[in-house]
Amino acid sequence: MLRTASLFLIAWLIHRLGVRIAARFIRLNQIAPKRDRPSLERQQTLQTLIASFISVLVFSLATLFSLMQFVGVDTLLWIVGLFSAAFGLGARPQLSDILSGMGFLFEDTFSVGEKVEILDMEGVIEAVNLRTTWMRSPTGELYVIPNGEIRVVRNFSRGRFSIARLRLKIEASQLAEVLSLLETLSRDAVNFLPDLLEPWKVINESGMIGQHAELTLLAHTRFGRAADTQPRLLALVQEHLDEAGITLVD
Repeated sequence: MLRTASLFLIAWLIHRLGVRIAARFIRLNQIAPKRDRPSLERQQTLQTLIASFISVLVFSLATLFSLMQFVGVDTLLWIVGLFSAAFGLGARPQLSDILSGMGFLFEDTFSVGEKVEILDMEGVIEAVNLRTTWMRSPTGELYVIPNGEIRVVRNFSRGRFSIARLRLKIEASQLAEVLSLLETLSRDAVNFLPDLLEPWKVINESGMIGQHAELTLLAHTRFGRAADTQPRLLALVQEHLDEAGITLVD
């Protein structure tokens, strides 16, 4: 019994030191080239996952070595096999969660601090461990999501660009004039708006012709800068339409 207690005490101590041990592993990345090092958010995520893995591993080994004191190796293998089959059937969701969490060690799907959408819920990742992912919603609620249920992730923090949209309603008789003005202005707008990545595109979403025409400007901006760029884009277009004597339709 004393040896068993010692094994679980050692396992508990390693479990308590799991975060520090994981941090040591993460520091090994410092010897890699700077461009190959994971981001700080990724390092924090890996640290939590590795600490969880260490805890599961040491307690499993402590249990295994404790059983070896009372039964032979052949009997132990038979017991472990039987237990694994029964545990696999009864705890399939939990095993799925843990295996998915282990997959996060190698897949850089999301990291702590990133804004994502999981299971039609949006929020910021607060913590990731082997079984669950903790996500804070914009309204403050905390979602605890089993890793096994995470199939599709929409990561808002890793986009290459954001899109600013501007809708214009004009007289159909002025369509050709407005299109020409917008085409010319789009080439110059890149110099006026530093967050604009390229000349915008002008489309007609409805595809209808009548007394009025509705145009939509699709502008690619630097990632996360669409909201700031949109009012400046509106002011720029409005100024040039006024100079050309073109009035928008309400």
